[in-house]
This record gives sequence, structure tokens and C-alpha cells, in this order.
Amino acid sequence: MKRILFIAAIFCSSLMVLQSCSTTKSTSTSANLKRSKVTGNWVLNNVTFEGIPAIAVRSLFEEASYKCFIGSTWNLTNSGNGSYTLPGGEGCSAATQSIFWSVSTADETFQFKKIYEGDKAKNVTSGYRLVLSATTGDELVLKSPIEYGNKTAYVVLNFSKATK
Repeated sequence: MKRILFIAAIFCSSLMVLQSCSTTKSTSTSANLKRSKVTGNWVLNNVTFEGIPAIAVRSLFEEASYKCFIGSTWNLTNSGNGSYTLPGGEGCSAATQSIFWSVSTADETFQFKKIYEGDKAKNVTSGYRLVLSATTGDELVLKSPIEYGNKTAYVVLNFSKATK
């Protein structure tokens, strides 16, 4: 009988030790905090490059030259619906594109997919995943990874909060 109680005590102690050493899981509160820092209206101020020359980047998001995105406004609502509007000018067409976006706190990414007339977000299977590099109330920095010369390079999008 003493042996059974001894084994049970060791088992319970082991469980308590293992439980206290396990990693803590993130809660939805932290996810909402990051998402709230991305929600809003943003202006793309400039595009820079890490590990790749600008001339090697033909288009951004399979739409237009990265230069056409400078000055674009991005409307990111809390529901995940949103859009970006390209201003047009100097060889660039003005355009508005509907998107559905989200933030993954697990791998700190911002992802979006283009939504065309008649599409439902749940039926669109392709999109874009960008590294969420900085998220403050007034600044948003997203890095679009691309393969260049057997390594990962980045197109860096620098946003500021739009003034109303």
C-alpha cells in the first residue's frame, strides 16, 4: 500500500513539474492588441529593398510597379475587409482593389488576399504573406519576402497612419 502511495506521489509531483515548465500559450487578447495596431487607414510613404536591387523588382502583388504603390492608401477595417487605392500618375493607373486581411500573431505576419467582384473571401485560396516588422499606433512596416540569388530578400513597405 505504501508503495502505491509513493508511486502516486511521484507521479503527481512529476505532473506538477512538467506543467510548470510548459510554455505559456498566447491568448486572444494579445492577438487583438496586434490586430488593433494594424486596423485603420494607412498611407504607403516609401518602398525600400533589403538584399535585392530595386531594378530586379518588376511588380508588386502581381499588379503594378512598386513605384505605383507609393502614396497608395490602405483601408484595413476590424472585420478583415479592406482595400487599397493606387493614386495613379506617371505611367501608373489609378485603381482600387478590395482585399480580405488578417494578422497571425504566431509567426508575426500580415496576410491578405485580393477579392474581386462576386468573390467570397472564403473561396479565394491564394494571397500574400508579409512579415509584420513594426506595428505602432502611427507606423506600420511590412516586408514582402522574395527569393533572390538563393536567399530571401525583402521589399519593405513603410506606412504611416493617414490623417483624416
